[in-house]
Amino acid sequence: MKNEIIESDFDFRPLEIAPVLAKAKKLQNDRIYRDKKALFFAEGVRNFVQAVDQGFSIDTLIYSEKLLISSMARKLVRRLKRAGVAFTRLSPEQFRSISQTERASGVAAIFRQHTQKLDEIKPGGHTCWTVLSEIRSPGNLGTLIRTSAAIGASGFILLGDSIDPFDPNIVRASMGAIFKQSIARASPSDLRAWIKSHNLQAIGAAPNGSLKYNQVAYNHPTILMLGNERSGLTKDQESMCQKIVRIPMANGMDSLNVAIAGSLLLYEVFRSVELHC
Repeated sequence: MKNEIIESDFDFRPLEIAPVLAKAKKLQNDRIYRDKKALFFAEGVRNFVQAVDQGFSIDTLIYSEKLLISSMARKLVRRLKRAGVAFTRLSPEQFRSISQTERASGVAAIFRQHTQKLDEIKPGGHTCWTVLSEIRSPGNLGTLIRTSAAIGASGFILLGDSIDPFDPNIVRASMGAIFKQSIARASPSDLRAWIKSHNLQAIGAAPNGSLKYNQVAYNHPTILMLGNERSGLTKDQESMCQKIVRIPMANGMDSLNVAIAGSLLLYEVFRSVELHC
């Protein structure tokens, strides 16, 4: 049927296929290139729809008409093409050459990275920001992003340059939630000054915390400090915390996966805020 067919490229100006494929592959495999270009690649209907809904800026739209069966995504493709978004149309084989999913959805895009500086963030009205310095497993960060979005938290403050939130593994694990979260970068000194200037509550999590995580009244907003999976909180993170909390565990257990621990804490923040609304 006519309304099921993505409009012909005749009236538009599609980009050449080879350079787009090369760009997409490099963005997936080369962090230095991602950072230099301030771009990242994401595929899949869920990611695509979430990104468009959240107003993410698209550098290049990529689709395969034969593979793309989602009517919602097809409508969005038509809308973006009419709006003048640069695009390329691929054969199924060409699309699969850049797809990292088991079943290629037929839609992807190269998006412009969006990160904030702390002086651009007004903390009032936010539920929670999660602060990370390092993380060993991209999947763990993807899970934390999903949980943070699920409770309506604002997003993540990344200390230094160790973490790349636009790594394809993180984007994929977030299941589209990354497009609903703000990402900020800061130095420890800048974050310390920001917390002090706004009189914010900063709470860290560690196995030796003096309080159980559910014995604390979490303010609105809370700055939640999480360490990496092996070494925990950094000294800089610890020094910014007014309180360090722990998650109780059975004898013989001394740690939790950071995605699980962080999710428990995020939901406790959410519960605390809900109680005081």
